Amino acid sequence: MTDGVSAAPAPGRTAVLVLGMHRSGTSALTQVLALAGCDLPQNVMPGDEHNAKGYFEPWRIAMFNDQRLRAGRSAWDDPFVHPYAPLPPREERRWITRATDLFEEEFGSVSRPLMKDPRVTVLAPLWLTAIADLGLEACAAIPVRHPLEVAGSLAKRNGFPLEKSLLVWSAYMLAAERHSRGRRRAFVAYDALLSDWRAELDRVDAELGRFLPERSARIETAIDSFLTRELRHNQADGDLAGVPLAGPLAAQVHGWMMEACAGAAPDPGLLDEAAAKLADLKSSVGCLVSPVTSDLDLARYELLETRQLAAYEQTRLTEAIERAARLESAEAQLNAALDDLLGEA
Repeated sequence: MTDGVSAAPAPGRTAVLVLGMHRSGTSALTQVLALAGCDLPQNVMPGDEHNAKGYFEPWRIAMFNDQRLRAGRSAWDDPFVHPYAPLPPREERRWITRATDLFEEEFGSVSRPLMKDPRVTVLAPLWLTAIADLGLEACAAIPVRHPLEVAGSLAKRNGFPLEKSLLVWSAYMLAAERHSRGRRRAFVAYDALLSDWRAELDRVDAELGRFLPERSARIETAIDSFLTRELRHNQADGDLAGVPLAGPLAAQVHGWMMEACAGAAPDPGLLDEAAAKLADLKSSVGCLVSPVTSDLDLARYELLETRQLAAYEQTRLTEAIERAARLESAEAQLNAALDDLLGEA
């Protein structure tokens, strides 16, 4: 997708992209890699009630990604967001330029930029072009969590039905594999990361080219403190393959991913077959689903903007009331002091 000739990769600089589905352990893997020596962006999202320890993703890039998805009449939760559909060439180039500028602003000249936003997974062709234009190589770390656990998390956070969550999970994981194919990459089972992060991190480092610095006892303690029990929730429960429509597809993709996590080299043709099934489904109902998800995403965005503006105005009003109260108190004190002076006179 690059226009012209990209710069040669900068010696010693490798961009690590954490690719995968929302609620799949991307935040956990990102923080482990950051504590182990990779460089987070300057402006990361804070934690909230859905992810108390933080998201470790650049909020400006996340907003940009949402805008780009809407520009293509899609959204982060569109089951048919994969495969990537570029915009007309001149428009696409403008988005790539914006992505390049954002990456530079967030990461500067750090040697191991670490970018995590699940939306990058389905927008990877754009981001890989931008990163290549900056003269960096890119590799991928791909966490894999059981799709029923992801669906449970999305049901709690977003109210998504099971079938939708499984389709979106399949789309993201197919995108993660397809867009990283031929690059240095490592698949990481989420449960294995929580159970034995040292072995998983050593394997990731080896598969990505031994780019991490030597770990100190302080770093190991920090990672131990981060990977605590509350990160293990929404255990898989039920028959994945038995879920109508979406279950067999998700089971096929999950089986392939778990083999890759175990160090095997499963046939990527199996995922190409799964992608073809998703494409067939898209040709049947995509014209009904994707525009609706895009419109809903825009409505969510506009509602968030309205809430943020209301919160800002409420803050300003509260500050004005507090200033008025302080002035009233000062006026009362001044009047009391004047009364005392007049009384003494």
